[in-house]
Amino acid sequence: MLLRNKILLLGLLCVSLVSSGMGCGPGRGYGRRKHPKKLTPLAYKQFIPNVAEKTLGASGRYEGKITRNSERFKELTPNYNTDIIFKDEENTGADRLMTQRCKDKLNSLAISVMNRWPGVKLRVTEGWDEDGHHYEESLHYEGRAVDITTSDRDKSKYGILSRLAVEAGFDWVHYESKAHIHCSVKAENSVAAKSGGCFPGWSTVTLHDGTTKAVKDLRPGDRLLAADEKGNPIHTDFIMFLDQDSTTRRLFHVIETHSGQKITLTAAHLLFISGGGNSSEPEERIMSPVFASQVRPGQKVFVFDAETLTPVTVTRIYTQTHEGSFAPVTAQGTVVVDRVLASCYAVIEDHDMAHWALAPVRLTHWVSTLFSSSQQQQHQGRAQSEGVHWYSRMLYQLGTWLLDSHSIHPLGMSVYPS
Repeated sequence: MLLRNKILLLGLLCVSLVSSGMGCGPGRGYGRRKHPKKLTPLAYKQFIPNVAEKTLGASGRYEGKITRNSERFKELTPNYNTDIIFKDEENTGADRLMTQRCKDKLNSLAISVMNRWPGVKLRVTEGWDEDGHHYEESLHYEGRAVDITTSDRDKSKYGILSRLAVEAGFDWVHYESKAHIHCSVKAENSVAAKSGGCFPGWSTVTLHDGTTKAVKDLRPGDRLLAADEKGNPIHTDFIMFLDQDSTTRRLFHVIETHSGQKITLTAAHLLFISGGGNSSEPEERIMSPVFASQVRPGQKVFVFDAETLTPVTVTRIYTQTHEGSFAPVTAQGTVVVDRVLASCYAVIEDHDMAHWALAPVRLTHWVSTLFSSSQQQQHQGRAQSEGVHWYSRMLYQLGTWLLDSHSIHPLGMSVYPS
């Protein structure tokens, strides 16, 4: 396992360093212009991801049929995008009704279709089903599934259309029949739980001058309070966000300590507790990374107090939902949030492995500050675009292929998150 992990990390380094730009600063990076991505069409009957539709790794479990008279009908929203043709054979407008997530992905796909085939539009043949035309527990009954074609009904395009749907962010895409492609998305509440590893935007970090700043307001060039591998407080560069989303409501764990500090973070984020491992250090000073969902009352987390990091007992743990989530990355790989020490990493249980996997990002940051100080100054203060950073997405995808399932938190981000 150790050898395989090292091979994985080496491969990640090579892939990343030969790419045309790391994009670890704001926006999509700089350097040579990237060539258009080559798309591989899906084969007939192929589905991505390669798991059953109603499983955790795809669109999730069926949650019950939505009717016009049910309380959940308010979860559906009409899609009046003029770049999409809706078959609407029932003449009721039902095919236009869908969840917001499905609508967002469909609208994104419509743009891709027009860019790929000028003059061709996306066509929806089936959307929300209120008449019971689909199999039992179909996601069409919840407005979470659509069947699609191109407006010219050219079947030779459907393989690429399937791939474009994957790229647009649908959580499950199936080249289901010669007549259409089936796409579906996670439920809105499921998306809220699967936030990868993040903090609410209002959580605070401590800057090098002792002042605090909201996580959502961080910019490259900020220096933050963190800790080295021995638990000594240091200041380190903020590099980028692995993920940022200012609008989606997500479920967070709130971990409260005996001395009154509390940190709010998602279930899959890594937090350091005191003790464990094999070390000559005193047991209390050993920092062991664990998922936030695994922390229990009675364990100790590290709190910044009087210029030192001190182990303090956890007294209470509960959950809350908040709007917005941000995953900052520092050069050190650690960060003090709301005066509690946390890892910058999530989803994968091994902090050290995650830190090594982000080595190309740190290297690019170091090179840019060393040789392009003027360019770096121009980048400072510019906001990074929202969403999951492409490098983080790539690491997660590789992790699902190469790591044992127990190494990945079950509430980690989806491969194509919003």
